[in-house]
Amino acid sequence: MAREKFEDALEKLEQIVRRMEAGEMSLDESLKAFEEGIRLVRLCNTRLDDAERRVELLLREGDMLTTKPFGGDDA
Repeated sequence: MAREKFEDALEKLEQIVRRMEAGEMSLDESLKAFEEGIRLVRLCNTRLDDAERRVELLLREGDMLTTKPFGGDDA
């Protein structure tokens, strides 16, 4: 089974939120959508955590980990 991409999972999550906000789903449909949404949130969080760990490894200098803010501004 191929790993679901972060961007695809996020788009599906956004679609679920839009459908639920519209308020036109039955209770059963809402519960199923909520369950899927929770799965997608967990998947996205896992992907983001993995990416953060990879960035930290790439920024490691010798035995010391240095963190640098995103955005390029030093101020």
